[in-house]
Amino acid sequence: MAALVDTNVLVYAFDPRDRRKQRIATGLLRQGLRDDSLRVAHQAIVEFVSAVTRPRAGTGSLLSMVEACREAEGLLAQFPVLYPNGALARHALRGAAAYQLSWYDAHMWAYADYYGLEGLISEDFDDGRLYGSVRVVNPFSI
Repeated sequence: MAALVDTNVLVYAFDPRDRRKQRIATGLLRQGLRDDSLRVAHQAIVEFVSAVTRPRAGTGSLLSMVEACREAEGLLAQFPVLYPNGALARHALRGAAAYQLSWYDAHMWAYADYYGLEGLISEDFDDGRLYGSVRVVNPFSI
């Protein structure tokens, strides 16, 4: 089963503040590479660079812009990347209304549903919930 991986998983792989989540995220990404089971949305790449380069109180950013760009290039090279189009944007609009999702979460759901993926791996949705044909899995809920 192929699944879409949300931005939070990508960020946790580089965030040493929560070693447990970092370990889970890193393991999940490695497994996804091994069995070709993960897809990454273009949106997640954009959000990843923004999130890891944002200054954090007292600690600075997780990565420098140069490091973030290098890691984003790695994600683009290693994982199948899904790109937006007009139909996907309209799908996100319907998802935001139907499921009361935030605009960014509606887009992430729309990528998974539009591209026929069965799963969405994220901590930002209700774990185990089925949104249309997409089931959410929160890998950090254990």
